Amino acid sequence: LLQGKLFDSTITDEGTWTLEDRKLIRIVLMKTNRDAGNCWTSLLENEYAADPWVQDQMQRKLTLERFQRENPGFDFSGAEISGNYSKGGPDFSSLAK
Repeated sequence: LLQGKLFDSTITDEGTWTLEDRKLIRIVLMKTNRDAGNCWTSLLENEYAADPWVQDQMQRKLTLERFQRENPGFDFSGAEISGNYSKGGPDFSSLAK
């Protein structure tokens, strides 16, 4: 059904597929590198590119997940992000805590 090289690596043991209603195959892949700066632009190299709006939404979601991991005491559940979030947003790792 799909031929080509995945855009990046996945965790083999975490991948699953299901057959639904004898006509839909649902494939779930777990990316090896799931940080905000590693948002795939397509499923396969040079094929099945994400819609630009969908790509933007994925980058926003992954950046918010990154902020939640870096700041476990804060609740980001209702947060929206704007500004520089492309490729994971700004890097605050050099700031003293």
